[in-house]
Amino acid sequence: MIKLERVSFSYPNRPVLEDFSLELPAGGVVALTGPSGCGKTTVLHLLSGLLQPQKGRVLTVPAAVVFQEDRLLPWMTARQNVAVVLQTPHALQEAAFWLEAVGLNDVKDSYPAALSGGMCRRVAIARALAKGGDLLLLDEPFTGLDADSRKNCVSLVKERFSNASVLLVTHQPEEAEQMNATVYKLFALLK
Repeated sequence: MIKLERVSFSYPNRPVLEDFSLELPAGGVVALTGPSGCGKTTVLHLLSGLLQPQKGRVLTVPAAVVFQEDRLLPWMTARQNVAVVLQTPHALQEAAFWLEAVGLNDVKDSYPAALSGGMCRRVAIARALAKGGDLLLLDEPFTGLDADSRKNCVSLVKERFSNASVLLVTHQPEEAEQMNATVYKLFALLK
């Protein structure tokens, strides 16, 4: 079971979540929408273990994550950036498989600085696809992708994580629709 139970979280001098609860269904997608600063990314960071709540509790499992930023290691090739999440003797071959799936076979041995923004985004998505697992956390994952790349990546994510719990943070209603997500709208806390 993956959930937040009556969680409260504040940054210094700025409360973000207060007595917030959310449960992610197994094999289902939940999309969080709402204005900037309302706590969507904070929820994702709590579920990933990057943040700890001041109150309440978080029940979670290790997650594959696509952050708002690509978070690629500049000294590693695209293939190495994907392989870094794998613990297998054939990690580089598996990484190449996922890069080919997202349409990046020709640049698998290129460094992030040589890739476009959309290509870097697809490397980040390929890394999450390679990791797999029971929980996928997506924070504005398809930003910067052209229509064909977006359609392909959405299809890959839905297939790979069909039995997992998925949390999608988005400002785009069509992304939630494409992912067949149950949508929850967050509102900023009044100060």
